[in-house]
Amino acid sequence: MAILSRKQKTQKRHKRLRRHLSGTNQRPRLAVFRSNNHIYAQVIDDIAQNTLCAASTLEKEFLSNSKVNANTCAASTAVGELLAKRALGKGIKQVVFDRGGSLYHGRVKALAEAARQAGLAF
Repeated sequence: MAILSRKQKTQKRHKRLRRHLSGTNQRPRLAVFRSNNHIYAQVIDDIAQNTLCAASTLEKEFLSNSKVNANTCAASTAVGELLAKRALGKGIKQVVFDRGGSLYHGRVKALAEAARQAGLAF
């Protein structure tokens, strides 16, 4: 039995989740990737293989408006609000949430709840 690293365990969980999650044109997938320093979120139509909108802590718009550190829950909240604003601007109201193999806790949970508060339904 092989010993898996933390990254391999996360990838294994993500593969297991993706068996059941798929984004469509009417209900795209909100995919979250969390690294040690940053958080990234995309709204994806898996059928057309197209990213409809995205937001991350590396964007100029986030960096200019925010004075918080990029690896905090406050930063994730700001990214969630920014992503929801962009998605609603494109007419996307409902999404399927893909936590990317991460636990629904901390920064991932903060992003999801901020997107919900801003108007996305999932």
